[in-house]
Order: sequence, then structure tokens, then C-alpha cells
Amino acid sequence: MSAADPLDPLDPLVWGNDHDSHAGVEGNERRTQIVVGITFVVMIIELVVGTMTGSLALTADGWHMATHAGALGLSLAAYWFARTRADRGHFTFGTGKVYALAGFSSAILLAVAALWMGVEAVRRLIVPTEVHYDEALPVAVLGLVVNLVSIRLLHTGHEHAHEHEHEHEHEHEHAHSHAHHDHNLRAVYLHVLADALTSVFAIAALICGKLLGWGFLDPLMGIAGGVLIVRWSIQLGRAAAAQLLDAAPKADAEARIRGALATLGDVRVVDLHVWDIGPRCRACIVALVAERPRATVDYRKAILAAEPLAHLTVEVHGGSGRDAA
Repeated sequence: MSAADPLDPLDPLVWGNDHDSHAGVEGNERRTQIVVGITFVVMIIELVVGTMTGSLALTADGWHMATHAGALGLSLAAYWFARTRADRGHFTFGTGKVYALAGFSSAILLAVAALWMGVEAVRRLIVPTEVHYDEALPVAVLGLVVNLVSIRLLHTGHEHAHEHEHEHEHEHEHAHSHAHHDHNLRAVYLHVLADALTSVFAIAALICGKLLGWGFLDPLMGIAGGVLIVRWSIQLGRAAAAQLLDAAPKADAEARIRGALATLGDVRVVDLHVWDIGPRCRACIVALVAERPRATVDYRKAILAAEPLAHLTVEVHGGSGRDAA
């Protein structure tokens, strides 16, 4: 390396080794905190008022909100864990996969909740249960309003993430990929969306039951909601599992890296691995062979200019196979 081309240890186009996967998701943690707080307050109100008025429907929905708050609390704990341990050396590639782990766990909880809804709906179809429409309808409306507020708040986080990804796509002219998603935020969003959907179905069933006497609609709506929630949980689980298992992202990421290296002339890629280590964080290991190897920094700069990476390892070998780095 010549003195005119020094290695700047802080230059991201030289090293690209930034494992702070919490950077860029701080807003998501704050949004989740607000949603958990709203859910907890509504839970307390429903339990207290339900106990004072003797309303079983209100008390039952309060306990439902308690389980909902617990699931959201899991996502909030994931943000806390990743943030407080982001600077520690215990995790080789940072704590980014904590978000995927929380998302996968939430996918399982969503599936279990949907299964419970299905079993309860079938039971009520076989043995109809009296529904107190006048008490249950206001509770369903309250739950819907709270969840719509939470959805709007969380959707802002989704829009911000998509804007970041679309800017990245425009810069590199490649197709949209879900690989950079914060699976933890997506899990929170789906929990709230599932609860809102349940409230919508419940309101429709309660109105029809009250005005038309169609009591069978209540369990049928429960089955329909459960099927949709299962579908969401499968999609979330697959996406989160792909990151947990180091699945390779779409081939266009590798294509951009190979294309950038090809511009350097005499280069042959003999081994290349790209994988996600957190939201908007990727790692790459590449082995190169060249008859007249350049300095390793040249290859690093070319790769990082084409594909932003949180971690990059480059091996450079001469044409005979000996290490030239």
C-alpha cells in the first residue's frame, strides 16, 4: 500500500465493519413502547370497569388485552436486549438476529392464538353460547379504536423502512427485497392488525346478531379471522426463519458484488457468501483469485460501493493459489 492511499480505519468504504444493528430501528422501539403502553392502559381500564360493573364481556376482553400486551412486551424486550448489548463483544455479528428471533416467536404465538380461536368457534357452533350484545358491542368498538391508533403509529415505522429500502433500490437499481425488514416490528404490526381484524369481525357479527338474530355469525367470523391470522403467521415465520438460518438473499446482491469486482479486470470469484445479520445489515465473505493481485483495499472499496455491508471479509489469492493479500 502506498503512502498516497492510506487505510483509514474509520472509512466505511474500506472496512464496512459496523455491527450496530440497532442503529436505524430506534424509532421502531419507541413506537412499540407507545403501543405497549396504550394496550396496558386499556387492559387496566377494562378489568377495573368490568369488575365494578359485573360485565363478564368487559372482563374477558380485558384478559384478552393482557395476553396481547404480553406478546407485544416480548417484542419490546427484544429491542431492549439488542440495544443494551449492541456494543458488547459476545455476539460475533452483533445482536441483529434478536429481532428475527422475536419475530419468529411472535409468529408461533399468532398461530397458537388463531388455533384457539378456531377451537372456540367450533365449540360455540356445536353448543351456542348466549351473547350479551349491549355489553359486548361497546367493548369491541373500544378495542377497534385502540388498535387503529396503534396501527397508524406502527405503519409510520413501516413507511419509513420502505422509504429507506426504495432509496437503496434506486441507488443500485435492483428489485424490492424483504430481507432488510425489521421482523420484530413486523410482528408487533401483525399482532395489532390481527386484534383489529378480530374487532371488525366481532362488531359485524354482534350487529347482525343484535338486529337480525344471526347468532351463528359470531363463531363463523372467528373461524374466518383465525384462517387469515394463520396465513400472516406463516409469512412472518418464514421470513424470520430465513434470517435465523442465514439464508442467502436474492441473487441480485451477489450479482452486484460480482459486477463490481469484474470492473477491476483480472479477478475471478472462487467463493462468495452474502447473508443478513439484522435489519438493513448484511455480511459478506468473498475469496478472489487474480494473476496480478491488487491491494485488498481496492477490492473492499469496489464491493462496498456496490453493496452496503455491515461486515466484509475479503481473501485475495494469486493465480497460483497463494495468498497475495
